Amino acid sequence: MNDFLELVKSRQSDRAYDMTRDVEPEKLDRILEAARLAPSACNAQPWKFVVITDRELSIEIGKAAAGMGMNKFAKEAPVHILIVEESANITSMLGGKVKNKHFPLIDLGIAAAHITLAAESEGLGSCMVGWFDEKKMKQLAGIPEKKRLLLDITIGYSLKPKRDKVRKEKSKVVSYNKY
Repeated sequence: MNDFLELVKSRQSDRAYDMTRDVEPEKLDRILEAARLAPSACNAQPWKFVVITDRELSIEIGKAAAGMGMNKFAKEAPVHILIVEESANITSMLGGKVKNKHFPLIDLGIAAAHITLAAESEGLGSCMVGWFDEKKMKQLAGIPEKKRLLLDITIGYSLKPKRDKVRKEKSKVVSYNKY
């Protein structure tokens, strides 16, 4: 358990990547396998991972993430993993209606966490990006217009050292047996 907690503690949102170093395909394969194995409501697996490794396309995808002064670092990420919401299975959809929850969003969050932790375990930096030009990214990556592109996870070798995590105190976010 200590190894896992150390992994969680060391993972950070990296916003500067070494453009001279490619991410090794075997590392990327292990990261994607961790995402594929992520749990989902009723085993719906409502995702598609579009992996951008082509250098020129990666820069264009990064530009689509760098709108309105946000996420300028994304242009320097050697890899982008675009997470597309796919249809949930009937059990997950019906359960979502009954419980008034959209389970695919939860499922995609779990898969995204698996990706970032797997990247960290491979010695790579990552950052989840939700602010981007969805229409432009979908055009660039050939994602059908009707699909929802929810996250862009940048992956690469970080140029910045690890920093201390700033989080709320445990007593502010954890309670036992009642709110």
